[in-house]
Amino acid sequence: MGNGFGEKLRAERLERGLTQAELGKNLYSPSYISLLETGRREPTAEVIEELARRLELAPKALEAWSQPVSVSDAEYVLAGLYARQAWDLRDYQLAASHAATAAQIALEAKNNSAWWNMTYMQAECVMKQGQLKECQQIVEHLLEHPMATESAGLGVRAWQMLAAVCHGQGQLATAVEHAKQAVKLSEQLPKGSTLIIGAHRALIGALAESGKLDEAWTYCLAMIEHMDEHSMSQLAGEVAWVVGNVAFMRHDYVEGIKHHERAAKLLSPANDIELWARFNKASAAVRLSSGIVEPETLSAIERAELALSIVGGNKTDQLEVAFIRARWLYLTGDIPAAVDKLREIHADRKVLARHTAGEVSLLLGKSLKAAGEASEALQFLEEAQHDFSAAGASDRVQQAMDAVLEIRLAERRAAKEHSEA
Repeated sequence: MGNGFGEKLRAERLERGLTQAELGKNLYSPSYISLLETGRREPTAEVIEELARRLELAPKALEAWSQPVSVSDAEYVLAGLYARQAWDLRDYQLAASHAATAAQIALEAKNNSAWWNMTYMQAECVMKQGQLKECQQIVEHLLEHPMATESAGLGVRAWQMLAAVCHGQGQLATAVEHAKQAVKLSEQLPKGSTLIIGAHRALIGALAESGKLDEAWTYCLAMIEHMDEHSMSQLAGEVAWVVGNVAFMRHDYVEGIKHHERAAKLLSPANDIELWARFNKASAAVRLSSGIVEPETLSAIERAELALSIVGGNKTDQLEVAFIRARWLYLTGDIPAAVDKLREIHADRKVLARHTAGEVSLLLGKSLKAAGEASEALQFLEEAQHDFSAAGASDRVQQAMDAVLEIRLAERRAAKEHSEA
């Protein structure tokens, strides 16, 4: 057995966000997994096969794991290690560079499994930087490789990421299509697989943003069925978060609060502060979208702002959190402050996904209307209508149209009253 086995095992485990206990669940102890990863214990063929199954690796990965370490293999391990160290430090640009280097080494060594995994990591890093078009090109390249069809697990990961990229660009109909492909492929995986949950989450998010809330709720219920008492607390927290989001959007506030309170207990900033930041951002956003202005909503906004100040985040993250604060100002009646903040966000709207940019324009239009600036409000409301239409968010198009119509009718009444006077 080559000395690189332990490094490969650790890399694959970390790439999936699993602890040693979670990987070995019900069969291998955390200490045994640790011994394997540090090279102090030689795995049997049965152990390798079982771990590869749990990590949902491609069939040919076993061959690569069993090969002796070559110079190129050592270089690959080193580049992969540097990539993960940079990832842990949230230096995603450097991580992408090292991942690309590792992928090239693997390609030259004809190690398809290693090439696929490191290219996927490169795509993740690029997406973290907000470079969605480049990420899309990388993922489409992965999907063209035979491994994406040979392994259901790899196919699910790629289709899910492609759905997320399209969602982030405001291409909601396309995101739904890709996410459904991921969910369909995930049916081949063992029940309880984290990839099944991930595929459902991608689909639910795209459906919800598209206004297809009943269909999104159906998939929420299907996702819950894949959870059991052995599921990881972090994963259970993420599921509760997503289900709560959709419940809020369906105006089922009791159900929404129940699931978000559960998520808040299960998700810990000590485990993943970036995830914790995103949860609080999402929780505040859906509460405000539902018109829930209460101390817990403000606390969620403040937690999201605090966590973002720690992890940094890209420009999109910063604008989205600023938008949540602007929505809070609007709903609590501080219209001048809301208008000022929304103008700042709107100036950078090209960084945002199309449907998110539409939300900014819609709220700015409403805020200006409340401030008595109806003429300028119309410009932003019509802009919102165009953005929502391009993103495929039909329900939001109607909301923008209703706001425009309301102003037009008010103008006509005022003109009529003036002519009669």
